[in-house]
Amino acid sequence: MNQTVIHPERAVRRPAWTASPAWKRFVRNRYMYLMVLPGLVYFIVFRYIPMYGLVIAFQDYLSYKGILGSEWVGLKHFNRLFGDPEFWHVFVNTLELFVYNILFFFPVPILLAVMLNEAASARFKRAVQTIIYIPHFLSWVIVASISFVMLTLDGGIINQLLVYMGHTKVNFMMNPNWFYPVYIAQVVWKEAGWGTIVYLAAIASIDPGLYEAARMDGAGRFRQIWHITLPSIRSVIVVLLILRIGNVLDISFEHVYLLLNSMNRQVAEILDTYVYTIGVKQGQFSFSAAVGFFKSFVALFLVVTANRLAKKAGEEGVY
Repeated sequence: MNQTVIHPERAVRRPAWTASPAWKRFVRNRYMYLMVLPGLVYFIVFRYIPMYGLVIAFQDYLSYKGILGSEWVGLKHFNRLFGDPEFWHVFVNTLELFVYNILFFFPVPILLAVMLNEAASARFKRAVQTIIYIPHFLSWVIVASISFVMLTLDGGIINQLLVYMGHTKVNFMMNPNWFYPVYIAQVVWKEAGWGTIVYLAAIASIDPGLYEAARMDGAGRFRQIWHITLPSIRSVIVVLLILRIGNVLDISFEHVYLLLNSMNRQVAEILDTYVYTIGVKQGQFSFSAAVGFFKSFVALFLVVTANRLAKKAGEEGVY
């Protein structure tokens, strides 16, 4: 039987790096990397490449000269930023709004997820999930319009109910004292249902045997929630809290801008609307870039700090 002899000089020589474990792992998971590629391209194009524009925070940027032709001024805009009382007032407003979000919105999806998990009827559970998910798909323009129709002085259903019960009308949209309650109520109504998805997925991964053992030991529903459900999803809660802290100064611009008016501006002006006013309306691009740079630095610092504290407390953290 004839056998073909392959001479060494005719054999195909592959590069040495193709035999490395990293390359073999890449070839084995090539389809997974292909799925990641669109997201990676998105972040590179829309997140990392625009970071080059941050250099205008150190320039007196002029649009007709461009980034390369504008004059470098060092920390001039940062000195102006930290010495501007209006900036610090807006900074405090942003922090207050963030604290209200953490205190009154962050726990709501957790409570909703726990209550939905305790629902005995699967049909009722699906119906409630559908109802509370729908507001997430509405734009803030629609949410603000619905709120305006309900809270307006002229024909608003809330003020009509107040008059019917013998109270005077309240100008919710113009009164600075009502800005935070209206804002938080809108956020809870729109996003609380959607926020339950992650928690429900975490609860679904809990071993049912833990609940059976607890019931055999005489634990009621509340004790099962307190000693099994909440501890089991604690790591998820910590991770989402850290990510939320990273957005401490990144409050929804569109939402606040729709509620902003001349009467509540003292409490409703936040960094995003401040940047819009200074940068877009007044054309001070370098100063607004300095504000954005400061926001990013604070967010990075808080995420790193919160993650380190979470790890010291025994949690996994984000990284």
